[in-house]
This record gives sequence, C-alpha cells and structure tokens, in this order.
Amino acid sequence: FWLKGLVKTAVELRTLVSAGSPAMTGEFTIRTRKFKQNPLLGRRQFVLDVIHPGMANVSKKDLATKLASMYKVHDSQCIQLFGFKTAFGGGRSTGFGLIYENLDKMKKFEPKYRLKRAGLGAEKAGAGRRSKKDTKNRRKKV
Repeated sequence: FWLKGLVKTAVELRTLVSAGSPAMTGEFTIRTRKFKQNPLLGRRQFVLDVIHPGMANVSKKDLATKLASMYKVHDSQCIQLFGFKTAFGGGRSTGFGLIYENLDKMKKFEPKYRLKRAGLGAEKAGAGRRSKKDTKNRRKKV
C-alpha cells in the first residue's frame, strides 16, 4: 500500500522535470583558471570549470565552440579539451584545455592519440604485425 504512494510521487517528479525547467534546456557556464600563455609551444593553456546543473555532462564540441567565441579563436579545431572529471553529485565538471595558435603547431606538439581523437591523426600505413609474421612463415614453407 505504501508503494503506491511512492510510484505516484515518482511519476509526478518525472512530469515536473520533463515540463522544461531552465536547467534542462542545455545551459552551462564556463570559467577558466590558471590561464597561461605558452609561447614556446604556441598555445594558451588553462583549467576549465563547467557548471551544468540538470545535465549529465556537456559535450566537448559545445565547450569548444563556446571557448572559441570567448577567446576569439578563428578555428575551433585548434582547441583541445581533455581530462574532464564530473564532481560527485553532478552539476559541475573540471578539465584541461589548450588553445593552439594554428593547426601546424597543434600537429607538431600534441600527442598522436589526441590528434587522432580530434580527427587530425594520420592512419597507420602498411600491414600489421600479425600479417607480416604470417607472410614470413608462408615464405619459409615454400
């Protein structure tokens, strides 16, 4: 009997949330800390705090476009965001960001895995290790 009351309140809560509270519309706030100019690597680096109440998290693409407008970056591909951790209880996340001067500097200094993640990394050329071994062993048999 007490379970019916709980089910009813859960349904009421669901309708309240789906009604469209301002937190559910995808609004988020960005703050940067520890902002540094790094001229040797041709980039600006910072810690990024994101406040996103009512959202599980914010996509890196949305964060990059907002940062590009904040810091007047000509190409949002020059922005690298990584290492995001959501605080316990949600609503706020912290990560690290890099804004490169141009794509050439980014390709020169960024690790290959992050370039690949951003869609800029070159694909592997040639056969894989296993196929090389197989062909070598087939040649031995002939």
